[in-house]
Amino acid sequence: MSKALFLDRDGTLIFDKHYLSDPAAVELIPGVAEALRRARQLGYRLFILTNQSGIGRGLHKLEDVLRCNERMEELLGLPKPLFDGICIAPEGPDDPVVYRKPSPRYLLESIERYGLDPENCWMIGDREGDITTGLNAKVRAAAVCTGKHTAQDWAQLALPAVPVYPSLREFVATLT
Repeated sequence: MSKALFLDRDGTLIFDKHYLSDPAAVELIPGVAEALRRARQLGYRLFILTNQSGIGRGLHKLEDVLRCNERMEELLGLPKPLFDGICIAPEGPDDPVVYRKPSPRYLLESIERYGLDPENCWMIGDREGDITTGLNAKVRAAAVCTGKHTAQDWAQLALPAVPVYPSLREFVATLT
């Protein structure tokens, strides 16, 4: 069985820009390309799970999100395919949940499909929903401080003890 990182996009890989739909506005968080390269070298499969409620709210289209993802991969400059899977959850907060975090569905489906070892899988993100998704899927979870929360914010949240890192780069530096 293999190991994997399930990654939030906005606030973890790229700077969070509310309802991002313009590829020209995509900006990588410093150190992300290096971290993803290192994770692949260590044998981790990489997946993205991103809530994109702007689609469900009618603010932009799936094609806009796909173009932003393409721009992100272009900026990363790493060999393709970099990601083993990308799940875009278009549901709004009032829609029936299918893949929208904190649903563990995408993680569970990927674990099954790719024969991943849940004990060697991580969900990494900058929001409570990311962490809860990982915990709901019974995989490890780690928080980063490159998006919504600072380390102080994370310390005050009522979540189980979850490791907090300044960024994805520092998290990946701890992997073996």
